[in-house]
Amino acid sequence: MSITRRRLLATSLNISAISLGCAIAPKWAGANDSNWKEIERVARGQRVLFNAWGGSSNVNAYLQWVAGEMERSHGIRLEHVKVTDTVDVVRRVRTEKAAGKSTNGSVDLVWINGENFLAMKREQLLAAPWVDSLPNGKYVDWEGKPTTRLDFAEPVSGLEAPWGMAQFTLYADRVKVANPPRSTEQLLAFARANPGRFSYPKPPNFHGTTFLKQTLLDLLPTSQRAILYRPYDAGQFETTTLALWAHLDELHPHLWRSGKQFPANAGAMRQQLLDGELLLSFTFNPNEVANEVSAGRMPDTVVSYQFDSGTIGNTHFVAIAFNSAAKEAAQVVANFLISPVAQSRKADLKIWGDPSVLAPSKLMASDAALFNAGRATGQVERFAPVIPEPHGSWVDPIEKEWARRYGA
Repeated sequence: MSITRRRLLATSLNISAISLGCAIAPKWAGANDSNWKEIERVARGQRVLFNAWGGSSNVNAYLQWVAGEMERSHGIRLEHVKVTDTVDVVRRVRTEKAAGKSTNGSVDLVWINGENFLAMKREQLLAAPWVDSLPNGKYVDWEGKPTTRLDFAEPVSGLEAPWGMAQFTLYADRVKVANPPRSTEQLLAFARANPGRFSYPKPPNFHGTTFLKQTLLDLLPTSQRAILYRPYDAGQFETTTLALWAHLDELHPHLWRSGKQFPANAGAMRQQLLDGELLLSFTFNPNEVANEVSAGRMPDTVVSYQFDSGTIGNTHFVAIAFNSAAKEAAQVVANFLISPVAQSRKADLKIWGDPSVLAPSKLMASDAALFNAGRATGQVERFAPVIPEPHGSWVDPIEKEWARRYGA
């Protein structure tokens, strides 16, 4: 192993240790067979309102397939309630609790992670711990993927089930950008050399906020990152984020429209890159470019990559609302979502391309074979170390300070 690779690995492990704290990978005992059969019995005939982002035709089609499988195998009616922003779901459940609506809520299952999970956990808006009851939990890579048990540095505590993986990934057309920037400092130099050809979505858009966190972590020495993996400390905010704002002050004059306006979202940036307006863009799905190339929506000269020193990565989850009227059926759906057949279909570039939360070593050979699709054009060639997300409580203060400085 090279010295550089050892340093990268040590950095990754150090960050993981900081964020993990005392969270230990579960020694999966598996669900009690008789209890699970009772859950399945009660679930039959229930309707599950799955509140999930509806902005992707691929995701929507996948959930339609899941709904068909649930109806066929368990007699469960799964309805995809399409949402634009999960924070709206949190507000709705919070309002229902304040109104005393302790059952028959508008949310059964919700696609969630990060600060939204933190808010629902702290305000007791989630159903009692249930993830340990899922039979397919035995396939999850709890040990190799620490973010399956820590959501933005907050212990999951059995309140949400892992569904997919994500990692900050950049992409560019190699015909136009032969040597894309491979660090935050190189990105600043790239922006200076190519004024108006890079930008990032306006926070609080998820991808825009992720860019801020990636930049902040890159600028902080590893020894000083520990503060970000603990709950927000107002007294430490100014000194912790000082380098971020100084960096953005340098970067913004060289952005698209001189940093006076920002793209609405990552989809808008993707289109700007395809139109030649931007030279560089980014996503949180490392398979997005391969998916777009496979579908013929992006030229096969576009390459995706990650910063050499590592990029932010996390797991996205599904959770059950405290006042769900279909808690049993919601568990059955969540269990199916982490089955080898559902995970392999989700990972298929022609269907969605969302990375799996399962450990190949835990699968039977026939199930593992479902994932062996081989490499595809546009996929990340060399994955960088995963940098865990900072604690979710830092998100709102960072977004508010960004808005104060640059929002106008």
